[in-house]
Amino acid sequence: MSSTPPSPHPARRSARPRRLPLAGVLRPGRPSDIWFKPACSVVVANAIPNLTLLALGRLDLVMYTMAGSFCALYAHHLPYAARARALAWVVAGMTAGVAVALVTASLTSSAAVLVAVGAVLAAAQKTLCDATRIGPPGHLIFTFISSATLFAPQTLGQVPGHLALTLAGGAVAWLVGMAPALLRPHGPERRATARALRAAAAYADAAEDAGGTESGAAAERARAAAAGAVHAAWQSLLATGTWSAGARGAGARSVEARRALARLVVRAEEALAHPAAADPAALRSWAAGLRGTGAVPSPGDVRPGERDELLGLAAELAGPGMPLWRRLTPGSPLLPIALRTAVGCALAGYGSLALGIGRPYWALVTAASLYQANVTLTWNRGVQRVVGNLVGVLAFAAIAPFAHLGHAELIVSCLALAFGAEALISRNYWLGSVCVTPMALLVTEFARFQQPGELILDRVVDTLVGAVLGVAAAVLVTNRRAADQIEQALEAVERAREAAEADLAAVSARRRLTAALVDLRAAADAAAGEWWQRALPEQRVIAAERAGHRTLAATVRLQSGGGGRGTRPRDEVADAWEGAPA
Repeated sequence: MSSTPPSPHPARRSARPRRLPLAGVLRPGRPSDIWFKPACSVVVANAIPNLTLLALGRLDLVMYTMAGSFCALYAHHLPYAARARALAWVVAGMTAGVAVALVTASLTSSAAVLVAVGAVLAAAQKTLCDATRIGPPGHLIFTFISSATLFAPQTLGQVPGHLALTLAGGAVAWLVGMAPALLRPHGPERRATARALRAAAAYADAAEDAGGTESGAAAERARAAAAGAVHAAWQSLLATGTWSAGARGAGARSVEARRALARLVVRAEEALAHPAAADPAALRSWAAGLRGTGAVPSPGDVRPGERDELLGLAAELAGPGMPLWRRLTPGSPLLPIALRTAVGCALAGYGSLALGIGRPYWALVTAASLYQANVTLTWNRGVQRVVGNLVGVLAFAAIAPFAHLGHAELIVSCLALAFGAEALISRNYWLGSVCVTPMALLVTEFARFQQPGELILDRVVDTLVGAVLGVAAAVLVTNRRAADQIEQALEAVERAREAAEADLAAVSARRRLTAALVDLRAAADAAAGEWWQRALPEQRVIAAERAGHRTLAATVRLQSGGGGRGTRPRDEVADAWEGAPA
């Protein structure tokens, strides 16, 4: 098995930018399978403090409790043990951002200084959210809250009390986020396993449609999606904690449930390795059986190497994880995006100030919301943001008369819009923005009702300023490291492939290869949408992916057939390739 050959030609700079697409940017997709969880959570987490403040006659403090309440939007994909830790960090991060904003606002009233601080905060929040992979809604909620509080009149004496309200709202959000564990303690792991099974079944169908090969474009896409889903399922199971068989009572039942889920993920992994031998109907049936709280479906057959899979999980749990600081080193691919965010948010804020708009943080937040993995995706988000906000201000004009009837009606309107935003945003960002925009406008009215026309005009101007200058910053601040990231990912795949071939019984090595392949595909997709960079090694990426998946197929075949331990020579892998997908 030879290494992936180097590119025969030196990399060249691309002299022409790629075209920015419009087709399909606004097309709705399928909603997230758990859209109702963050939607219901944010409603409950906001309703409790909002109604409490209404009863106390202090709705002017809603901004501070809402900062903590919005933490309920995070970590719904994580198992509950990991979610408890993640939500605690989210609340701490939100409180830290609010603290910086409040102290700054109390020390200066200079709009120029406030915009600069807001831009730096937005870049830091973007970088940390990407580095920790906290998931949707990412840095946007942090930036929205911290930017708004930057421009709220403040004194140093008020800061401790306002931070206490944020922590109180965060505590409510933590409890709301953890409450479903009482009814369905393994819900996140079951959903992740079901996604892996469905994705593996889809890949098996795609491979069959392609004539039993992986060469078709649809099969390539399905394989990448299945590999990502299988990797995510293993990560979910690894995040649940101990796999010790020595636990008792509820702990023992929990371990056994996770072991049953691991067996199903193994079946999905086998289907990924050998799509021709997979049974898509059985995979989908097992996925359907994971709904609810019933027993985890049990496959009829037992793999000879199944014990090795579960021992491999225990070994991975004992191993060290990647520390956060390693993702933030000077060569990190996150840093160019952070620079874009800082520059774009500063330009947007100062552009709004130059036009005399009284709320420059709206333009700043608009710019912050745009930045994705590359210029093309950032452009797409810009189009979606503008369209969603323009439709959203029309929705605000229709909702404002009802919301202005009283404070109770204002609270009901905000809660309904928060639910609608989470129900729609996973279908397409612009649909969610239709609800987010009027909600953001209504939040400014908890202290006092304002003229809708003035709010609408400011919002439209700030949206256009933020979108135009934000996209301009993405184009001007180049990301030359995107191609370098592909080279690093290629090297990681090669190392992981060699390790998997050297020790075929090491299931952790196989999962590391799967993770490396997922990272390679992500790096290639991100670089494909960048401007002004070297020519991409597309053929090397394709070759590395195919070689990596063939190694996975050979490894799974040998482990399934022999189930033994130990190391096999490299040349035995070539023998196992016979009949493996090409």
